[in-house]
Amino acid sequence: MKHLVVLTGAGISAESGLKTFREQGGLWESYDVMEVASYDGWVKNKELVLRFYNDRRRQLETAKPNAGHLGLAELEKHLKVSIITQNVDDLHERAGNKNILHLHGELTKARSTRDPNYIVDIGYKDINIGDSCPKGGQLRPHIVWFGEAVPAIEDAINLTSQADIFAIIGTSLNVYPAAGLIDYVPEKAQIFLIDPNPVNAYVKRKYEFIMEKAGKGVEILKNELIQK
Repeated sequence: MKHLVVLTGAGISAESGLKTFREQGGLWESYDVMEVASYDGWVKNKELVLRFYNDRRRQLETAKPNAGHLGLAELEKHLKVSIITQNVDDLHERAGNKNILHLHGELTKARSTRDPNYIVDIGYKDINIGDSCPKGGQLRPHIVWFGEAVPAIEDAINLTSQADIFAIIGTSLNVYPAAGLIDYVPEKAQIFLIDPNPVNAYVKRKYEFIMEKAGKGVEILKNELIQK
């Protein structure tokens, strides 16, 4: 069975009503990124950071997987599918995909600021000042903030190097280290890029560009792969 490895970004969740960060009207127009998504921002104003992610979690609770997520889950009937996602939502899981690697953390989890091994599933609940781990450390969002290491990148590289087919969906390929994964795709692997807008990033490999939103684009991808 061929192995499809998929790199997903904010664009695949946009059709579920989750705002992307960089597009016009996106989250970074409402917030200073360094105030809500950096360790310095956390030290400066923990209440603001917690409120930002609590709001994101409430929004996620009412969101539903869209045709893009569901189409990738459908492909598991025909291919081995591994998802590498830059997204912190749980829509791939709720759509039914089984093998998901979150590069930038998970919104539905919290971790301790004192014990790095303490990570707890909180679902869609808020994190508040005073919520702590058994060792007394304040809980923070289980999110990789700007300037922090991306612990899952080695696992992502390993998955990418095993791909027979590699698909990139809803990401600008401008956020590193995730954007660099394409350099690890095997030479013989077929590459698909799905995005409704031109992708300005330089991609030195040959690829098939499906210029559609995620839902329609995944339908096209699914039909092509199943037919083959």
